[in-house]
Amino acid sequence: MATLLFHLGNVPDEEAEAVRRLLDEHGIATYETRAGFWGLGVAAIWLRDEAQREEARALIDAYQRELGERMRDELARLAACGEAPTLWRRLRRRPLRTLLLALLAAGVLALSLLPFLWLSGSD
Repeated sequence: MATLLFHLGNVPDEEAEAVRRLLDEHGIATYETRAGFWGLGVAAIWLRDEAQREEARALIDAYQRELGERMRDELARLAACGEAPTLWRRLRRRPLRTLLLALLAAGVLALSLLPFLWLSGSD
C-alpha cells in the first residue's frame, strides 16, 4: 500500500526536485500526485514500498536538516553584511506596494469588524 512521504504543497521547486533526486539516487520507489486544477487533490510524493519508509524518512530528514542549516547560515551572512531582509528595507524598496497592502489589510479588518460595531451601536 502506498504511504504518504512528502507533501509538495508550498514547497519550492528546487527543494521538491532535490527530494526527488535524493530518493531516486537511493533507489526508493515513489510516485507523485498533483493537487489538480482546483487544488482539491494532494500534491505529494508517495512511497510505493512500506519497507523503505524508515530509510526514505531518514534521507528526507537529513536533507531538511542540512537545508535548514544552509538557510540559517545564509541569513546570518546577510545579517552580518547588513543585507538581511527587514521590514524597513522592504518598505523603502517598494513603498507603493507596502501602502496598498496596508490599505488592503485595513479594509479587510474594517469589513470584519463592521457587523460587530453595528451590533454594539444599536442599543
